Amino acid sequence: MEHPEPLTKSVEYLQNMDDTHYLYMLNNKNPIPLLELAKNNGFQCLSHEDDKGLWHILIAKKACDLSEFLDV
Repeated sequence: MEHPEPLTKSVEYLQNMDDTHYLYMLNNKNPIPLLELAKNNGFQCLSHEDDKGLWHILIAKKACDLSEFLDV
């Protein structure tokens, strides 16, 4: 996808997401604007760069320990 489509689609998903779902993404960059937007709106966020340079991003509405879901 071309910029800004990934951000637009992610924000749209977050706006419609309920407490029982989460957003998991793989990206070639750490999506700082998305993470800041999510955090400012009360979402839990976790991002981690793996040894191949891919960023694993996990965003949830409900408070929980996201690290248990991200095993990279």
